[in-house]
Amino acid sequence: MSSEPWGRVDETGTVYVRTADGERAVGSWQAGSPEEALAYYERKYEGLAVEVGLLERRVRTTDLSAKDAMTAIGHLREQVDDAHAVGDLAALGRRLDDLVATVDARREERKAAKARQAEEARAAKEALVAEAEELAASEQWRSAGERLRGLVDTWKGLPRLDRKTDDDLWHRFSQARSAFSKRRKSHFAALDAQREETRRRKEKLIAEAEALSDSQDWVATAARYRDLMRDWKAAGRAHRDAEEDLWARFRAAQDVFFEARGSAFAERDAEQRDNLARKEQLAAEAEKLLPVTDLRTARSALRSIGERWEAIGHVPRDARAAIEGRMHAVERAVAEAEEAEWRRTNPEARARAAGLTGQLQDAVDRLRDQAERARAAGNTAKAEKLEQELAGRQALLDQALKGLEEFGG
Repeated sequence: MSSEPWGRVDETGTVYVRTADGERAVGSWQAGSPEEALAYYERKYEGLAVEVGLLERRVRTTDLSAKDAMTAIGHLREQVDDAHAVGDLAALGRRLDDLVATVDARREERKAAKARQAEEARAAKEALVAEAEELAASEQWRSAGERLRGLVDTWKGLPRLDRKTDDDLWHRFSQARSAFSKRRKSHFAALDAQREETRRRKEKLIAEAEALSDSQDWVATAARYRDLMRDWKAAGRAHRDAEEDLWARFRAAQDVFFEARGSAFAERDAEQRDNLARKEQLAAEAEKLLPVTDLRTARSALRSIGERWEAIGHVPRDARAAIEGRMHAVERAVAEAEEAEWRRTNPEARARAAGLTGQLQDAVDRLRDQAERARAAGNTAKAEKLEQELAGRQALLDQALKGLEEFGG
């Protein structure tokens, strides 16, 4: 009889395996020695151990589902329990028990991960719904429409939730998209109607522009064309395919008028340049009157120059300020000479100036006397105060005397 720690072969060739519950016959061996029998059944045990090891590695390193893993464990457990092999079968059973615990833990992890994924998907879909409902009120038709289409693609890429939650969220999402589409359709329908009304308004503006195109009332017609242009801009835009044609007709009518006006203005400009040359001669003649030495002669000459000036007519606008400024300078000089002559010969003004001068002279004399007495009495502070007031009155007196001199006295 041959024996090993996990089994033995009796004298009849029966092979036994030792377990915690006692010995169990696993086969018989008649063809060779007992050692060979034990070696054969130990190799069968090693085969089972390899299968357990392979399943352990498969569970730990692949995404084998819990259901498939438990099925494989059960199949191996049956083989171990009924194994015709010699070895530590209990150890294999414990390894299978540990593997069951691993699969259970993996199942719980996957369950928790699935719950997290579902919660993330729910939160993501709620965020999509909230954004879609916000976009439903937008009037940025192009960008909001593109964003809503992007939200649909994002929604399709998210996992499904439980049917009720998923259906409720999709209903809100779909309602938001429908509300936006309805508002956008209504907006563009109103826009189309508005553009058609714009087209009709612009047709009327074109008709008036064409009726004015042969007018020779340059100022009034040009002003009316400016009004028409303002009305054109205020009218908005018609449909794109009509807007360019409408504008071309409107501009063509204006071009006829403004080209005719340009020709007329060219003739006018030539006349005004000639007027400018004549007025420059008159301005030079007027400037020779300065400085005014003989007021009567200067006044008479300036009147004659002014009459000829008014008879000449307009000059170019860009030269008007300069040429008129030259004449105005001469007119101001003559006017100032007249004003000076009037002041010099006006007896009432001279009397007022003389009276004011006398009053100021009396005040200066009185303050000087008071200051001298205060200083003589040793009252320096009072003397300085009176002298300051005296200085102010003296300045006014000097100014009054200068004005009195202008009256010749």
